[in-house]
Amino acid sequence: MNHLDRLADLIAHARAAGADAADALLVAGTSLSVQRRLGKTEHVERSEGQDLGLRVFLGKQAAVVSATSIDPASFKTLAERAVAMARVVPEDPYTGLADTAAPPATDDLDLEDSSEPSAEALLERAGIAEDAAMAVKGVTNSEGASAGYGRTEIALITSAGFAGRRVVTGHSISATALAGAGTDMQRDYDYHGTVHLSDLDDPSTIGTSAGERAIRRLNPSRPKTAKLPVVYDPRVAGGLLGHLMGAINGAGVARGTSFLKDKLGQSIFASGIFVRDDPRRVRGSRSRLFDGEGTPTRARALIEDGVLTTWLLDSRSARQLGMVSTGHASRGTGGPPSPSATNLYLAPGTPTPAELMADIKLGLYITELIGMGVNGVTGDYSRGAAGFMIRDGVLAEPVAEITVASNLVDMFANMTPANDLKFRRGTDSPTVRVEGMTMAGS
Repeated sequence: MNHLDRLADLIAHARAAGADAADALLVAGTSLSVQRRLGKTEHVERSEGQDLGLRVFLGKQAAVVSATSIDPASFKTLAERAVAMARVVPEDPYTGLADTAAPPATDDLDLEDSSEPSAEALLERAGIAEDAAMAVKGVTNSEGASAGYGRTEIALITSAGFAGRRVVTGHSISATALAGAGTDMQRDYDYHGTVHLSDLDDPSTIGTSAGERAIRRLNPSRPKTAKLPVVYDPRVAGGLLGHLMGAINGAGVARGTSFLKDKLGQSIFASGIFVRDDPRRVRGSRSRLFDGEGTPTRARALIEDGVLTTWLLDSRSARQLGMVSTGHASRGTGGPPSPSATNLYLAPGTPTPAELMADIKLGLYITELIGMGVNGVTGDYSRGAAGFMIRDGVLAEPVAEITVASNLVDMFANMTPANDLKFRRGTDSPTVRVEGMTMAGS
């Protein structure tokens, strides 16, 4: 039996056990990862596994059970256990299968690389990356380099007739370098991950970048507290989009716990700002034709010309808000779906990063953020940070042990993107400038 046939068999057992409706999810994965440090292999790990989840409905009562053994002989017991659990849980007026599920499209998103690397090939990549980092003048040590490969197959079937399957692969390389000595030591890293090996950065490029980043951070100072413009490096600017996604998550909006709960249809960014989610990007790391409930996906502008156009909705949050699912349901085998973005990005602006900083007499350029000091109810924002001062429009001395603070409402309204967007992380942003933040230092 293939995976969809197995899931159909499980659904049949659930209906026979008394379920009014059910869906079943199977996630099968293979991964191989290696770690190399100072020329020696420190870690080689391969894992293979299958996880199964069954969700059943008795009217407005629902329960989820999961298993790591995909044994058809156990399906009858698993289904009976799930139905028994559903009988004793409280009713949820918003639960149920998605009304928006539809047969999956047949578009080819090119998400599967047919080649699987050997451990020896991964160790060679990691070795090249670490050697390149150690070759950077001033690098004194290494925290190692790693390389990995993974393949994940997801199959979903519902009692309403939906059946879909997708496979996605991934290749990755990373390196972490240290510069300086003793208490003056600094570290930094670089990383890249892609669906296809042919799109992956050269390991030597990753290693050299990690080494150069570590060197630039040597001898940081702690600047005086000031209110100034803050520029976010693309590597950390994506975090601002993460805070936005938390605020427009339909589950939080329905609970009334989002600082943007009353802002749908209103301008929350400056005109000209677009934030897009594209689940159908070819070779996108989070691409998918259907979401975790079988709802078809589509690209959409979440922020259009500065205006908040939609919430991120699965079927449950959509019912709570009197709306329709946006195809953003994500799930694992051990619980119900919840809304989540896919290939998310802030559209680029017109200025180059240099032009974005050119008029800043005194500012801060952030390359690293620490901690999670963000209040999703009020939008208050406070994060530890490190990076570089901006003086007279150019990067100056490195700084560390500082905090940047503001409120996300003000930050979103005073944000300007540069033109250097690159798709590298699943959530991507160009360099971003935010006006009027408080930098707490010495």
